This record gives sequence, structure tokens and C-alpha cells, in this order.
Amino acid sequence: MIVDCAIYRDGHRSEGPEDFSDALGEARAAGGFVWIGLHEPTEREFDHVTQEFGLHPLAVEDALKAHQRPKLEVYDDSLFVVLKPVTYEPQSDTVSAGELMIFLGDSFVVTVRHGEGGPLKAVRQRLEHEPELLGNGPTSVLYAVADAAVDHYLDVAMELQADLEGLEAEVFSPDDGGSRHTASRIYNFKRQVLEFRRATGPLALPMSRLAGTAPSGVAVPFVDDRARPFFRDVSDHLTRVNESVENLDRLVSDILSAHLAQMSVRQNDDMRKISAWAAMAAIPTMIAGIYGMNFEHMPELRWEWSYPVLIVVMAVLEVLVFRLFKRRGWL
Repeated sequence: MIVDCAIYRDGHRSEGPEDFSDALGEARAAGGFVWIGLHEPTEREFDHVTQEFGLHPLAVEDALKAHQRPKLEVYDDSLFVVLKPVTYEPQSDTVSAGELMIFLGDSFVVTVRHGEGGPLKAVRQRLEHEPELLGNGPTSVLYAVADAAVDHYLDVAMELQADLEGLEAEVFSPDDGGSRHTASRIYNFKRQVLEFRRATGPLALPMSRLAGTAPSGVAVPFVDDRARPFFRDVSDHLTRVNESVENLDRLVSDILSAHLAQMSVRQNDDMRKISAWAAMAAIPTMIAGIYGMNFEHMPELRWEWSYPVLIVVMAVLEVLVFRLFKRRGWL
């Protein structure tokens, strides 16, 4: 469905015509551009947009099917950019990613959103309150959307870092570190970091191309060269995000290894305690087993002090073995 359609002249908004077929012509005649926003359009709804703006069929297919990696594609009449905005739910420790496609031409911007969490509404409102920035044309929309998405990546990275510190404290806590659910929580957290990385990692190259710092050094069409410093700023922020994601992933792996090592040490401690108690139980069992044999010639059986002496011997041996295990930390 079409969420919004407007023509922007000199950074100021004017409502687009009811039939947006005329919007592009009006925008070009006035020296402005038209911005059309769509949310999860059907193929029929998008056909009209495709015909009016001359969008490439491969890019249209990607925009309709979604499930794309962040990327930048250059076609004859437009630029196609894919972003993946993310949201994080601290209560459930869940990272969810939407998809945002941007078609950029000489006098038009078409944005297609899939899922929730896209920054388009806030970006449009922000730009409409900054006519000087919006007056730079379609490039300003691409910059503002990318900047909003990457800035939110920074917020999500900080929230993940805070939750990971709590999980780390739980792992090394003497009370909860051995919980059987801890390992599954750590692994689930690692999956969320991986989901976050899928949104941020592939975006590095497109941002470098827009900033003009890619190895190819080829200018991206439909993007004003004056916007390169702004895209460099977005690229720098994205680099910080990717470094944070790398650190998070490494730290989660270290925490999982530490938790498994703790569990192994605790199991070894338990086995040592069990072995120590079994050794202590073996002493009276052995003595009682010897004197429980039905041999006729066992002189101690007829001695008056046999029973109390054997009890005392077993007690002394038990005390000595207990003190030995206690000194070595087995009990």
C-alpha cells in the first residue's frame, strides 16, 4: 500500500496529485523531486510504480520478495539500495530485522518497507523540518534514511552490550553460574548477535561506495558529490557498529567457553567428593566383609574385645581418611 506521496520543491513539501502518475512530471517541471513511500506492496500495486518510474525488473523483484542482504545496485535509470533496520526487545533478548528498499533517481525517491521498525516516518518528519537539507534533492533522503538506520544500530549495540554484561555477571556468579539454562541463554544471545551482524556487516561496502572510499573509487550515479562527507560520517558510525558486533560475538564465545569450563570443573569437584565418600565407605565395608566370612579358624571371633576394637579401628581409619581428603580439598 502507498503510505505517503509528496512533491518537494526547494526543501518544502507540497501534496502530490491523487494519481501519482503525474507526480514525476510535476516534480521535474518545478525542479524538485517526488517521494513515494510504500509498505509491503503487492505485485499489482507495484506494477504501476514500476511503469511510471522505469524501475529495473531485477530490483523490482528484490523489492517485492524481500529477504535481501544490504546492498547497492546501479541501474541505467535509478539506484537501488537495501537496508535492514533492526529492533531489539530486551525482555526476550530478541533482535528482529526488517527490510527497507530505496529506489533513487534524478527526480524521485521510492521507498519500500517490509516488516516493522523502519525509520521512514521519523526521517520524513525530520527532513520536512530541515528544508536546507531536504533542498539537496533525493540524495538527502538516502543520506537521512541511512543515517537513521545506522544510528539505531549504535543504540541496539549498546543495549546488547548492557544485557551481555548482565549475562556475564550471572555466569560468574557462585549461585547461578551452574544453572542448566545458562548455556541455552548464551547460545540464544549468540544467535541474536549473528542476526544483528547480518544487518550491519554487508552494509559496509555500500556505504564505502556512497562515501567515495571504496577501492574502486568510481562515483555512484544519482548521488550528489557534495554528499560524500555526510556518507563518510555514516560509514564511520557503521564501522564502530561492526567493531562492537565483532567484540560482542567474541565476548559471547568467551563467556560460553568459560561457562562450559566452570561446569566441567564443578562436575570434577562433584566426582572427587563422590569418590572420597566412596573411599571412606569402603574401609568399614572391607573390614565387615572380612569378618563376615564363614571360616572356622578365625581367632578374633572368640576374643571378648573383638567387636569394640574393630569399631574403634574403623572409626580411627575413617577420621584419618576424612582429614586427608579435607586437607586436599576433596571434601
